Amino acid sequence: MKRKPAAVSVTPGPIERFLSASEVEAHIERWMVSFGTDGTGIHIEQFLWHVFSYKRFPSTSRSEAVAQYEQHVAAEFVVISNDREAGLITKKRPIACSWQDWLVFPSNLAWTMAFTHEDEWLGPYFAKSTMFESLDAENRKAVRKASEAEQARSKGWG
Repeated sequence: MKRKPAAVSVTPGPIERFLSASEVEAHIERWMVSFGTDGTGIHIEQFLWHVFSYKRFPSTSRSEAVAQYEQHVAAEFVVISNDREAGLITKKRPIACSWQDWLVFPSNLAWTMAFTHEDEWLGPYFAKSTMFESLDAENRKAVRKASEAEQARSKGWG
């Protein structure tokens, strides 16, 4: 029997929508292609962030990771629980989540942040995609367009 998912909170919120099981699975598959291709022998099935703690994908950790994370933008953020059973979309970069281990990334996977139950010992971890420059430019453009649209709406246009 499938257990009932616990209520989740994300700060700063709000949660735009929850992902279906198939959407969560699709995001994890894409994340694995981008960041988790070298996961043999490191128990990645238990903790996705092991690709970073075992140095299988370049990343920064602890306060350096947080500082880098704070510098990156996206029009929306995908948040996935490490157990791969739940996910959500939010428009504000999350700084806290009630899940113990969780990933956050823009939908184009320009970068990822992995929050761990071992934060400040092992993690959190921040990593950039191998195609970071072009993907980050897409994210910045999308954020700019969303801001312009919001400004237009606030003036009563469109």
